[in-house]
Amino acid sequence: METIKLSVDQRQEKGKGEMGRLRRSGRVPGVFYGPGTNSVSVCVDTREFQYKVEGLEGAHLIEFLSQTTDLNGRIALLKDVQHHPVTAEPLHIDFYEVDVKVAVQVGVPVHLVGKAEGVTAGGVLHYFRREIMVECLPLDIPESLEIDVTPLEINDAVRVEDLTLPSGVSALEDAQLILASVAAPTVVEETTEAADEALAEDGGTAEAGETPSEETPTE
Repeated sequence: METIKLSVDQRQEKGKGEMGRLRRSGRVPGVFYGPGTNSVSVCVDTREFQYKVEGLEGAHLIEFLSQTTDLNGRIALLKDVQHHPVTAEPLHIDFYEVDVKVAVQVGVPVHLVGKAEGVTAGGVLHYFRREIMVECLPLDIPESLEIDVTPLEINDAVRVEDLTLPSGVSALEDAQLILASVAAPTVVEETTEAADEALAEDGGTAEAGETPSEETPTE
């Protein structure tokens, strides 16, 4: 996996007032932390973060570019982003430091490709999980995992154990966990409710399930 280079500055002042000033100046406050490391208050350019990182799916390695020597070249995963409830602008970012030589546990998107044979036959494809947890070295994190559903017939399912995982990547989910399946079409039985209502308006009655017939008027 390639790393995303992101400009990051260390911030000295803390508090709501300072964070508000940063946001008004087009920057997002955040924190950088990791195992055995003291947390560091940081900030990034809002537009650069949105363009390079925020719209991406799945886990991605971020390499810091910083004038602060202790931050420059550090590698992190995006752990959390808090957003404004109305504007959806990022308000605060959590970066989690990783060692590229130590395995991590991350969520990886699951994509379905192809058209299932069962769908062609009238079945319905159900997509149960759009992400699964895996464990691997940071540089081996897959951008996504694909499942070819083409051979699935009605009542067939694809499970975690059916996934073809890249070398060095192991799934942390139950092997029998169903990711997608093709169900038989639902048959909706026709009722005579509308016909019963129409007959009732004419002052007649009909037995349940019986379709009223037209009578030929007598002369």
